[in-house]
Amino acid sequence: MAKRIELKKVSVFYGDFRAVDDVTLNIEPRTVTAFIGPSGCGKSTLIRTLNRMHEVIPGAYVDGKVLMDGRNLYGSDVDPVEVRRQVGMVFQRPNPFPTMSIRDNVLAGYKLNNARVAKSDADDVVEKSLKRANLWKEVKDRLDKPGGGLSGGQQQRLCIARAIAVEPEVLLMDEPTSALDPISTLAIEDLVSELKQEYTIVIVTHNMQQAGRISDKTAFFNIDGAGEPGKLIEFDDTATIFSNPTKKMTEDYISGRFG
Repeated sequence: MAKRIELKKVSVFYGDFRAVDDVTLNIEPRTVTAFIGPSGCGKSTLIRTLNRMHEVIPGAYVDGKVLMDGRNLYGSDVDPVEVRRQVGMVFQRPNPFPTMSIRDNVLAGYKLNNARVAKSDADDVVEKSLKRANLWKEVKDRLDKPGGGLSGGQQQRLCIARAIAVEPEVLLMDEPTSALDPISTLAIEDLVSELKQEYTIVIVTHNMQQAGRISDKTAFFNIDGAGEPGKLIEFDDTATIFSNPTKKMTEDYISGRFG
């Protein structure tokens, strides 16, 4: 079941350094929300707060609230491992376990969560996840072969299959196509458009055209200068952000005048 995410006055710190300052926005279920902005403005940092991935860095912490259907993901009673099961993540570079088979890659999330799955159920999970990731037809006859033997685009779709195998409610994607060729990029974009029927999706992208093609909402972030925290400048329907933004800074970035 896709979930609604609310950020309320979220600031992100690495020790004394404030990386992201005072972000408030709502992410609706079954939509694609794009985070755009120049390098270093906190997009990837902020997306990692949505599943508490940033906490693996020593000294990193969050101020404010991140709510999923009203529940604070940073509440004292909340297990970060459970959060990461509910909120899946796909990274910039495809990162399948290279020596692990395609099948075992898909099931890796279960093993990481110490969840047992019967072999017959596992077969169903593998097929269903690979079909949802539009990879089944290409790999169904070599499920026992290493995941590292796939092409870059196939590896990224395998990572998406791995992320959705554990039935998350939210899917985060941090520049998922930046290392891929145009044909593989299009395949991932088509997949994102299909997956939003089931998931709440947040995607970080440097590609303006990509944000315009696949997202429903766009959040534009910027910084005032080196060493300053990233700030949310504008958040609206993607069509509005790209055709009629309210802030000149947004218009300048969209039109390529900076960044």
